Amino acid sequence: MAKILVIDDDQNISTMMRRGLTFEGYDVKTANNGRDGLLQILEGSPDLVILDVMMPGIDGLEVCRRIRKDSNIPILMVTARDSVSDRVEGLETGADDYLVKPFAFEELAARVKALLRRMDNGSSEDFIQFADLTLDLASRSATRKERQIELSTTEFNLLALFMQNPKRVLLRNLIMEKVWGYDFEGESNVLEVYIGYLRHKLEEQNESRLIHTVRGTGYVMKE
Repeated sequence: MAKILVIDDDQNISTMMRRGLTFEGYDVKTANNGRDGLLQILEGSPDLVILDVMMPGIDGLEVCRRIRKDSNIPILMVTARDSVSDRVEGLETGADDYLVKPFAFEELAARVKALLRRMDNGSSEDFIQFADLTLDLASRSATRKERQIELSTTEFNLLALFMQNPKRVLLRNLIMEKVWGYDFEGESNVLEVYIGYLRHKLEEQNESRLIHTVRGTGYVMKE
């Protein structure tokens, strides 16, 4: 039984999520502020965290940053802030997915299931190699030649998808589904933003480009 921690200061929403997810078969705990949530994570090691962004004291973005210093626990952010910049900020902080309030419980349950399935379906390989780039799946880190590359959770997942499918053109919708678990319905440029982040890090010392745009279609990893 997967363990889920809900961190949200809105008691009504927190109760709704706890009851619904318990009915779905999960072991659900709740915390009504960031500090209590961080303490519960240290004590209970949940399999997934559902995290509200706007909370008094330690807000959700800071909670996410602190979690990411030590853990790769899947994080689903929930918030009423729905602009593209807000979504990008949440994802860049280290969240794995982003759900805007108000939301249907069915959508929440689908996102939770997708995130947990993604963790269960990790590759049995320890390393993936393409050209002079190596991805360490155990430590979730990357190396180009001898240069260490620091990656956020989402950057790592995106790069892993490309490296597991070298020389194959990946459609935009497929990338969104595999990395974020759903499609942003064409409203967001978050994929383009993350491609830019990866290219900057992979080409920081004027190395050759590995992730190429296939105009009007998607992207491909090739030399």
